[in-house]
Amino acid sequence: MSDPQSELKDFQPNYRFLIAIDSDGCAFDTMEIKHKECFIPNIIKFWNLQPVSKYARAASEFVNLYSQWRGVNRFPALIKTFDLLEEWPDVQARHVKIPKALSLRKWIANESKLGNPALKKLVAINDDPVLKMALEWSEAVNISIADVVHGVPPFPFVRESLKKISEQSDIIVCSATPEEALKREWNEHNIAQYVRVIAGQEMGSKREHIQFASDSKYRKSDVLMIGDAPGDLKSAHANEVSFYPINPGEEEKSWQMFAEKYSDLFFTGKYTKEIENDLVTEFNRHLPEIPPWKK
Repeated sequence: MSDPQSELKDFQPNYRFLIAIDSDGCAFDTMEIKHKECFIPNIIKFWNLQPVSKYARAASEFVNLYSQWRGVNRFPALIKTFDLLEEWPDVQARHVKIPKALSLRKWIANESKLGNPALKKLVAINDDPVLKMALEWSEAVNISIADVVHGVPPFPFVRESLKKISEQSDIIVCSATPEEALKREWNEHNIAQYVRVIAGQEMGSKREHIQFASDSKYRKSDVLMIGDAPGDLKSAHANEVSFYPINPGEEEKSWQMFAEKYSDLFFTGKYTKEIENDLVTEFNRHLPEIPPWKK
């Protein structure tokens, strides 16, 4: 059986520098349409949340778009949505049964490749109804995305940034999105030409993507992760590499500043920890931990 992570493990540098870039919400303005039009309708449909649909929508939007959980893998995000609903008094007042999803929680805790292929293998040998439902929901989400999400271009200044940095760095896509969707989107807009590897959820976590692509191949100071979510920051710091944030709601400005200023600082060794910390402080202001209905 082939190793899905071999493309990253076998990856060899062409340049001194490596830059890993997240896709949804970072390079592409796809987070809103994917979650509001594809994920959330299927959450409500498959998990029988019709009686509390407006609360399910609000909870899922908070988790996936407007909070510190932004960008987390779809399965932990689903669990977090359930947990917020479970403790929401307005939901409790409607006496709706919110899924506990215990077997899904266990799978998430024990599996690093949180994608449909790994879940499908488990369902094949485990007749657990919650795991089967999770797989059916996830596959339905992918069908909805393939049907709905088209023609959404990269954020302004992404293409300019890729063209610039590709002249002196290796670039990989580092995402929790399924590989099929990533390749379709990057090729649709003719920017796949700038990257060496497109790594999705089938190749493991973002932390693993960076680790396998960079370990013993690049100096830590020569590796940068660009992302729009706290998980991207954690993945970078887990590998002791630098992070550049794309601020939710200010993506165009973030990319313009990267293209015109911060990429040059990185390549010249002047993207200091102090500069990064200042940018991260501003980044964190955009993503609260407490949902508005708890304030």
